[in-house]
Amino acid sequence: MALSFCGNDRGDAYSVEKGVLDNGCFVDALNLVPHVFLLFITFPILFIGWGSQSSKVQIHHNTWLHFPGHNLRWILTFTLLFVHVCEIAEGIVSNTRMGSYHLHLFMPALMGFIAATTSVVYYHNIETANFPKLLLALFIYWILAFFTKMIKLWKFAEAKMGVNELSFCITALLVVLYGLLMAVEINVIRVRKYVFFANPQRVKPPEDLQDLGVRFLQPFVNLLSKATYWWMNPLIIGAHKRPIELKKIGKLPIAMRALTNYMRLKDSYEEQRKTEDPEKSPSIWKSMYRAFGGPILLSSTFRYMADLLGFAGPLCISGIVKNLHNSTDIDRTNKTANMPFGVDFMSSTELLKNTSVLAVLLFLALVLQRTFLQASYYVTIETGINLRGALLAMIYNKILRLSTSNMSMGEMTLGQINNLVAIETNQLMWFLFLCPNLWAMPVQIIMGVILLYYLLGNSALIGAGVILLLAPVQYLIATKLANTQKSTLDYSTDRLKKTTEILKGIKLLKLYAWENIFCDRVEETRGKELTSLKTFALYTSMSIFLNAAIPIAAVLATFVTHAYIEEVRLSPDKAFASLALFHILVTPLFLLSTVVRFAVKALVSVQKLSEFLQSDEIGDDSWRNGEMYMSLEVGKKYKYHENTKAINRKGRYRMDNYEQPMRRQLRPTETEDVAVEVNDGSFTWGSNLSTLTDINIRIPTGQLTMIVGQVGCGKSSLLLAMLGEMQTISGKVYWSKLPDYEILFDGSISKNRYSVAYAAQKSWLLNATVEENITFGSPFNKQRYKEVIDACSLQPDIDLLPFGDQTEIGDRGINLSGGQRQRICVARALYQNTNIVFLDDPFSALDIHLSDHLMQEGILKFLQDDKRTVVLVTHKLQYLIHADWIIAMKDGSVLREGTLKDIQTHDVELYEHWKTLMNRQDQELEKETEMESQTTLERKTLRRAFYSREAKNHIDDEDEEEEVEEEDDDNMSTTTSRRSKIQWKMCCRYLSSGGFLMVFLMVSSKLAKHSVMVAIDYWLAAWTSSNPHNQSLDDAFLNSTNYTQNDDTQIAQHRSYVPVFIILCGAAIALCLITSLTVEFLGVAAATNLHHNLLNKIIHAPIRFFDVTPLGQILNRFSADTNIIDQHIPPTLESLTRSTLLCLSAIGVIAFVTPTFLIALVPLSVAFYFIQKYFRVASKDLQDLDDSTQLPLLCHFSETAEGLTTIRAFRHEARFKQRMLELTDTNNTAYLFLSAANRWLEVRTDYLGAVIVLTAAVAAIWSTSQSGLVGLGLTYALTVTNYLNWVVRNLADLEVQMAAVKKVNSFLSTESENYEGSMDFSQVPEDWPQHGEIKIHDLCVRYDSNLKPVLKQVNAHINPGQKVGICGRTGSGKSSLSLAFFNMVDVFEGKIVIDGIDICKLPLQTLRSRLSIILQDPVLFSGSIRLNLDPERTCTDDRLWEALEIAQLKNMVKSLPGGLDAVVTEGGENFSVGQRQLFCLARAFVRKSSILIMDEATASIDMATENILQKVVMTAFADRTVVTIAHRVHTILTADLVIVMKRGSIMEYGKPEILMEQEDSLFASFVKADM
Repeated sequence: MALSFCGNDRGDAYSVEKGVLDNGCFVDALNLVPHVFLLFITFPILFIGWGSQSSKVQIHHNTWLHFPGHNLRWILTFTLLFVHVCEIAEGIVSNTRMGSYHLHLFMPALMGFIAATTSVVYYHNIETANFPKLLLALFIYWILAFFTKMIKLWKFAEAKMGVNELSFCITALLVVLYGLLMAVEINVIRVRKYVFFANPQRVKPPEDLQDLGVRFLQPFVNLLSKATYWWMNPLIIGAHKRPIELKKIGKLPIAMRALTNYMRLKDSYEEQRKTEDPEKSPSIWKSMYRAFGGPILLSSTFRYMADLLGFAGPLCISGIVKNLHNSTDIDRTNKTANMPFGVDFMSSTELLKNTSVLAVLLFLALVLQRTFLQASYYVTIETGINLRGALLAMIYNKILRLSTSNMSMGEMTLGQINNLVAIETNQLMWFLFLCPNLWAMPVQIIMGVILLYYLLGNSALIGAGVILLLAPVQYLIATKLANTQKSTLDYSTDRLKKTTEILKGIKLLKLYAWENIFCDRVEETRGKELTSLKTFALYTSMSIFLNAAIPIAAVLATFVTHAYIEEVRLSPDKAFASLALFHILVTPLFLLSTVVRFAVKALVSVQKLSEFLQSDEIGDDSWRNGEMYMSLEVGKKYKYHENTKAINRKGRYRMDNYEQPMRRQLRPTETEDVAVEVNDGSFTWGSNLSTLTDINIRIPTGQLTMIVGQVGCGKSSLLLAMLGEMQTISGKVYWSKLPDYEILFDGSISKNRYSVAYAAQKSWLLNATVEENITFGSPFNKQRYKEVIDACSLQPDIDLLPFGDQTEIGDRGINLSGGQRQRICVARALYQNTNIVFLDDPFSALDIHLSDHLMQEGILKFLQDDKRTVVLVTHKLQYLIHADWIIAMKDGSVLREGTLKDIQTHDVELYEHWKTLMNRQDQELEKETEMESQTTLERKTLRRAFYSREAKNHIDDEDEEEEVEEEDDDNMSTTTSRRSKIQWKMCCRYLSSGGFLMVFLMVSSKLAKHSVMVAIDYWLAAWTSSNPHNQSLDDAFLNSTNYTQNDDTQIAQHRSYVPVFIILCGAAIALCLITSLTVEFLGVAAATNLHHNLLNKIIHAPIRFFDVTPLGQILNRFSADTNIIDQHIPPTLESLTRSTLLCLSAIGVIAFVTPTFLIALVPLSVAFYFIQKYFRVASKDLQDLDDSTQLPLLCHFSETAEGLTTIRAFRHEARFKQRMLELTDTNNTAYLFLSAANRWLEVRTDYLGAVIVLTAAVAAIWSTSQSGLVGLGLTYALTVTNYLNWVVRNLADLEVQMAAVKKVNSFLSTESENYEGSMDFSQVPEDWPQHGEIKIHDLCVRYDSNLKPVLKQVNAHINPGQKVGICGRTGSGKSSLSLAFFNMVDVFEGKIVIDGIDICKLPLQTLRSRLSIILQDPVLFSGSIRLNLDPERTCTDDRLWEALEIAQLKNMVKSLPGGLDAVVTEGGENFSVGQRQLFCLARAFVRKSSILIMDEATASIDMATENILQKVVMTAFADRTVVTIAHRVHTILTADLVIVMKRGSIMEYGKPEILMEQEDSLFASFVKADM
């Protein structure tokens, strides 16, 4: 047939006698004009004009959308393209029915398609380049197209064509679309006035786009890029060359920042308080709905669209299978007579019977459905992240105003606050993610059931019934899961607490040989946790099993009943459409249980949050809020009342008031020289028992006030009461205002002037560098900084740190010792430029030298020179002579107040008491002799830690390895291979921990299950295709005689397929159960082994290991990594194997049905390979970023909660809020990018899946296979789309999770201590050591085989019962000697013989359990007092009471509820430091060993107690050998024997009296220095 535009099968094709427009061919030609016009105009502009356009202003210019109506235009253009496709299809089909080719039927449609595509490309380029004038071309095109199509429609209507003809519908649609596009164009002209108006509107890009730091472009890009996440490409592909860093992901757009969202949430929260009943607490749900309701509705709309489009799949399959072999030859004779325009137009219904059309429709429906689904996910996730940011800011604001009593009375523990931040906000965020499902799912289920009923009749209801009956079971399991998870969490928190205590007190445990007892405590908790985990595994596997078995059961029930009830035979099209529908139905039912569970969790979280937001706040105290106690005139005079905002108890708060409120105002009656005054004050910590009563004190301005008193008499409380941290029962605290002249001359009052520099007793450090900890947000002043460092003698410590004062310290940084931490806190207080300085017992952790130095240089010189008011709480009475004013306290009230002279004259008794305590005269320390001291000891441990870090680095690099990336060799191959390799070795390691039997079971059952699943569906295909429809109907009527009998055989034959079907389904269900159980229990087995080995390795590691490995790192293995191994790896593994096998079996089935599909598979798998390769690398980086940014955020919260008093005293709330907002935003950015990357992947794999469906359908249409098999192939192809992205996501997750196994594994290679010894336990006498005689021969000791020895050739002999003192300077090896007695260090030469036995030969357990030691730092464990004194439970109560009496604790313990079983909180926090030290003494007394080693145990005890102790040790241990390691020589003057050490060897050895007489002896010089 020859080609011609109007066709040459009719003579009048080109005639125009009836009028030009009545010739259909001419009208079609007219329709070509606009399209050609557009192509002519735009192509030159697109190709020529674009070169010069590229250098735009510095802005993400390709994302800036300038024109209004942008999204509408994209949607309309896409619809237009779709209609054009239909038009082309219709034209081609009509053309095939004609006698010759009629190009005019499809040519204009094709050109229209090209023109529409061009228009959108052209528009996009003009828009991003901001050239509105060029839009005129489009405007003209829309007008022309509109009118030409109108003419065509008018002619159709004249020819009496209607909705039945497809061509008419298409033309009408096109007219509407062109009209709408025209309207959009007019709107652009109206808004931008770029033409027909005198002054066009000038536009500025949005703020976010001007800021090049904003890299998250989703809100700004065009619709196509939004839908496909195209703008993510550079990031994800770039990740392959170079890891994604924080710089790369930039900052958040303003609308997503925490502050913006916080303001939104807070406004809606506060609004309720105004409008509704003000007493009632505002509902968080309402505020969340008001602030974030809009996006959730949008997301739900997307979700509905996606769900409805999802049903197109099964319907299209049904259509394709049904019409596969129906011939469409309908008799065409004598139609020509009444054909309008001489064309045979297709009817609208015919289109939907064409299989090729259906295949394309299926493809488009899938693409759209997936796009909508991902859009819905994205919107909810973005909203969830915004909500989380807002909630975090709300919680943080509240933390800053929590009343301290809440914290200390345990109403609000740190743990609870951390949970709020880490768990509750995330629960709410997750609930928001799943929220649209709540209302989308019921609709989906109802629709699905209706469609099934339409396909299968009543038997469908039975299938649906099975599903609905099993859904509650699933919900039940889901709730059980949640409860189990909760109990698991409780156990693991408990286990973690115990592990932390063990690790913190590991030195003590090893010295007392208690490590196994405590290890068993942990193992016991772990046992409970594992039982809980097993239950968890059981429920999880049940849930997975139900999820897999329900569809099988439903299909079984439906098809079997159908075979027996219905008259009609089951045809392949219905069978496979319903199979696909069942697959669709299962997802919402499975998810419903999860969503309901999350909804319940969210309710609980909101409950907790609102309780927290309602809890007590600080802020009844005047100066906090700037309320004044002064008469109004005075107020007017001082013009202060602009910030007298009365703050109601519930607290209204503003994050935006960054100005510090003025703090204290002058009372008219007040004298100028009092800085703080308290009148008739009674203060409480909240239990209504007043802690401080009847307080009347004044703190003189610019002078040094000291507060003294015994342990626990309320000194620290007094400071806090003045700072307004305690609840006031009665009385007032007045703060004087600054002297006027200071305000005048210092016009720029720095905001710190109104703050108090406060150093708390329990030192509080930020996770920051040393320098940041000291400057604490003040501007850096080099000279001042240096003076402060010298005053606190921090320079030597700083020199030891690896990066000097730029070293990170704090929980996550380097662990400093108590004294070092305390000095940094004091330095912080000194450095701040404030008028008032409060120091709470700054000397408690310092030795005598440092104390004196700090007193002289820091307090007397540095602070007094500045005329700053100083309040000092201290135990060191020898400093009282420096005080300008003294406040003596006793039992919560003031005993005396005045100068030292006043007290000397008025209260002789008190003065004498002090004098006896100060029995050492306080001489100025001019002598240069540096004593050995606690400080130097601390420095030594620090030095040791770093010294060895180098040695140990090669083992401990595992964390760093991943970050160290050689910048120079950026060639793809090396970096990529390093980063994208899944640790297969680790996978094997993990599986082998689970046991080989389980692995074998898992693999074989998985394979069997998937084979059976395929067999079921194949059998279904064979069954439905066996329809004996191949006899034509006429034959059936001819044999109507034997019709009945024939029918019966057919039915029998039809039903003969049922038994096999039932057997297969039963087998599949059984296998589902087996596979789900094996995977979960494999996980439990692996978790059990890994944790057990890890704990044992670490507990038995040499003490050296703990010096060099940061505590945080060890704890991480026990918390985060163990948690991943316990709970996250098994489900990931399960999901990965399942989705991979599903995809493989699906592809196998399609290839079996239509082998041609394999050709298309090659390019598809290449595409898939690249997508997953790029995604996995990027995802791992983004996940790391998310984790690494989450940690600082959580730490910031907990460190704020710990340092509340300090932050509030300094008035630094605003700075901390700012920091919190930055950290939240950083974390949210990482999370947003991670979820956008997941969307990127899912959109791409979904489109790939759609292409697979299309190729499978097309291959099936062209092939000649049975219709049943085609249905089978297409149903499988549909499942692939769901599972492709899971394969990749699970791979990426597993890769991240295997890192945990790797980290745990790296610790499993540590060496243990040698616990055996060469002697047998039975050879050691029961009562060894009986006498306590110690002989030391040529002892040489080192800390590690690759370090220098710390003790060289030491010889000594200590007789039984002698009291020996060891002294010497820092690093002289005293402590090392004490450790050598316990064989804690590496003794490589010489020996220590105790009562005739060489201790190196003894089993460690025996040796350490027979000696006693008291350590410097008091360590208590949580539990009871009994557990702390005698964990082995070997002693009687009398013995314990006796020990407590010796340690002066008996009365205190008696007064506690429970006596010996009274509770000790974590770290012994409920006792003062001094009391803890006494408990440690009692612990040593309980163990009646004949040798006691004391590592100067008197650092944090006041002198009265210290003196008692000295006596006690002398009396209680009269007949035992006591070795004291002295930091202060006066403690060993009464000893029988003194050993002076220097540089690891003994310098002097003898009685103290003799050594004192030798003028030049080292000992004599030490004593002189210490007097």
